[in-house]
Amino acid sequence: MTPDEAPEVKVPPGSAFIERTAPAVRKRFSLLRLTAIWEAFLVAIGSLRTNKLRTALTLMGIVVGVSAVISVVTIIKGLDQTVAQTFSSQGSTVFTISKQPRVITSREDFIKFSKRRDVTREDAEVVFRMCSSCYQAGIAANKGEIVKHLDQKSDNVLIRGITPTNMFDIDAVTIDSGRTWSENEGESAREICVVGADISENLFQGAAPDRIVGQQVHIAGRPFLIIGVLQPLGKIFGFSRDNLIYIPYSTYQKVFGGRSSLVVFVKTRSAAQLEETEDQVRTIMRNRRGKSFGDPDDGFTLETQDVFLDLYGKATSNIYLVTIGVAAISLVVGGIVVMNIMLVSVTERTKEIGIRKAVGARQRDILTQFLIEAITVTALGGAIGVLTGFGLAYVLALAMGFPLLISAASAVLGVGVSSIVGVVSGLWPAWRASKLDPIEALRSE
Repeated sequence: MTPDEAPEVKVPPGSAFIERTAPAVRKRFSLLRLTAIWEAFLVAIGSLRTNKLRTALTLMGIVVGVSAVISVVTIIKGLDQTVAQTFSSQGSTVFTISKQPRVITSREDFIKFSKRRDVTREDAEVVFRMCSSCYQAGIAANKGEIVKHLDQKSDNVLIRGITPTNMFDIDAVTIDSGRTWSENEGESAREICVVGADISENLFQGAAPDRIVGQQVHIAGRPFLIIGVLQPLGKIFGFSRDNLIYIPYSTYQKVFGGRSSLVVFVKTRSAAQLEETEDQVRTIMRNRRGKSFGDPDDGFTLETQDVFLDLYGKATSNIYLVTIGVAAISLVVGGIVVMNIMLVSVTERTKEIGIRKAVGARQRDILTQFLIEAITVTALGGAIGVLTGFGLAYVLALAMGFPLLISAASAVLGVGVSSIVGVVSGLWPAWRASKLDPIEALRSE
């Protein structure tokens, strides 16, 4: 049958035929496109398997960069949670009155704050009496001492003199065994104490808390009867929070004297009352300091635990920036390595490119092939980097005692960023491959 004898095909008028056939055509085109991408992916995997050493060297820069980001982000997230729980253990309803801030950043500020009057027990009593919105209040004084029991000793133990006993609630510590002292015992300056978990570990070889109650320890050469043992609090930044002993403040005055400035703790019923209570306390203390309305310095410091959280946030933000910078350098180096490897691959496969073009491959097909190869190697490096980063974070968290908080977002970010590096670094080699003349490519050896 000649073309002239072929039956006539009648096409429906208007766009009805196009409307009926367009979805099927688009679907078939999409399937073909996906098939081509999948084949390009299989070719990329085959190329990586063929050149194992080159692939390993190419992956190294990507793996290092992604691992650094993942491990640091994971560790800092766990550290964030630990620090937040530690510094907010007193809750958002507690603030302190002290002579000077707990964080001083300059010598000039230190000199200025040192000239202030000490916060005394009389100041605290006036605040307790006149502050109508104060729910609980107490005072504390601290001193580091050597504590002994028989031939055992523990260095740098924090001796914390407190009154009244509701300071245990304000400090958010819990009795594990035994009891706290009564008001009469505290006011009569009895030599009794409540010890932290490290004392039982260091001085009593880890004996059970109920067996420690009733034993004696020597503080500043004086025998103290243990009437209670605290539940463990753990460590923060490698420093133990359990290496401490609580004693009545009257006893603290008798043993160490009462000349040092105190820290007054005030607790409100709810977080909503915190600002109002701070205003009341500020007014009371300014009156006691004889401050006028125009005097900018209160003569004392009111602080919540947020001061430590803010300081920690500033410190860790710098760590984030440094880590991102180091990781960015690693990823840039990895991207350069990927680009060089892909250029070498284009040179080695020039004849293959010529054959593919000769049988009908378009520039877009060649470009897609080499881009997919670059993305595959960098995405693989990103995936390995994520696993390596989480593994490193697990080891560090276990060593430092932090919780391991695995974030799916950081894993996706690691693979995504590495894939973007693959696109950027593979674009020039892929474009160069797609522009090769098929005749010249077939002639190459």
